[in-house]
Amino acid sequence: MQMIFLKKTKIPQILFSILVLSSCGQNKKTTTDTTPEVEDTLPRMKPLASEPKVSQAYKNSVVGRINHFYNKNWPNNTMNGSFLVAKNGEILFERYNGFANKNEGTKITPETPVQIASVSKVLTATAILKLVNAGKIDLDQKVNTILKTFPYEECTIRMLLTHRTGMRNYAYFTDHDKSVWDRHNQLTNKDILDILATKDVGLESRVGTRFSYCNTNYAMLALIIEKITGLSYKEAMYEMIFKPLGMTHTYVFDDDKDRKKIVPSYKGNGVEIGFDYLDNVYGDKNIFSTARDLLKFDRARQSPDFLKPELLKQVYKGYSNERKGTKNYGLGIRMINWETGQNYYFHNGWWHGNTSSYITLMNEGVTIIALSNKMTRNTYAVRKLAPIFGDYPFNFKDEE
Repeated sequence: MQMIFLKKTKIPQILFSILVLSSCGQNKKTTTDTTPEVEDTLPRMKPLASEPKVSQAYKNSVVGRINHFYNKNWPNNTMNGSFLVAKNGEILFERYNGFANKNEGTKITPETPVQIASVSKVLTATAILKLVNAGKIDLDQKVNTILKTFPYEECTIRMLLTHRTGMRNYAYFTDHDKSVWDRHNQLTNKDILDILATKDVGLESRVGTRFSYCNTNYAMLALIIEKITGLSYKEAMYEMIFKPLGMTHTYVFDDDKDRKKIVPSYKGNGVEIGFDYLDNVYGDKNIFSTARDLLKFDRARQSPDFLKPELLKQVYKGYSNERKGTKNYGLGIRMINWETGQNYYFHNGWWHGNTSSYITLMNEGVTIIALSNKMTRNTYAVRKLAPIFGDYPFNFKDEE
């Protein structure tokens, strides 16, 4: 019978069948053994392409005036920090002075990261805006659709960005009442959310009715970044902003790991300021960076593909002007809007002895950055440089 079967069956057909069966077995094995890759859809910043070169004549016209300001504001190189002025990403003037760590005798250099305090908010807002731009979240999405235990139903992401939630500052409602928080324990962002959800800390004002600058808003935005990306805030900021922009000396402070290696801060008299129970909260603060890294960040925000045009317009719109005036707040950026139509965009910061100022003169392509780890208000005086570059009608007699 076998011989009859072989006679009736063509040998090539048998060989073909064997090959097909063998191939199917191999494919089945490959499919079983290979784990499918998850598509990486994380939105990332991109460096700004080449900008127009700054002429030597332009440099000659402004550098002397910047130097005069520097010597007047920090006589005899008394600044304890970093100072940089650039145009089109090209550094016109920079100075680095003072101690990074007095006990160790280390000096501040262009590579020394210091705590940028509330300038961190600009970076947190940028990560949120990139997620909005990518369609991961919506500006007017309710916060409790992402953070399920968040108690204020009408609060949106836009309200967090613009400080219009009415929430109280976590530094105040955790400070006095042990039934709310024991200050012997380090406070975290998750702890703040839990307190809002379970303790009757109340609101300063009804949600969405008025502007009130509040760090709690940005602590919540950091949690939203974590929830949407599936990464820690530290990892998300690295992947979305620091790494793609080559910000190699920038990181998010981790209180459990970084205490011994960070640049400490000092009082005005030079006494070192220790840590406290609020030092583990991030989003509103806790990014360490350098002036040069922040310059890279600023120029990337000027890139044509930073955000879609309709979203970008909303970033630089004022949301805090209940009463007519010049001071205003956009989506993670402070601004001054004059009746002349001129606009000035910036953000300052202060935490412990660290003070910071980030200024972006968008019409002129100028970036001004000052960072200090020794308590001084002179850091904020760098706004006096703005009139060198454009029509910024400050009345410096009326200091804040």
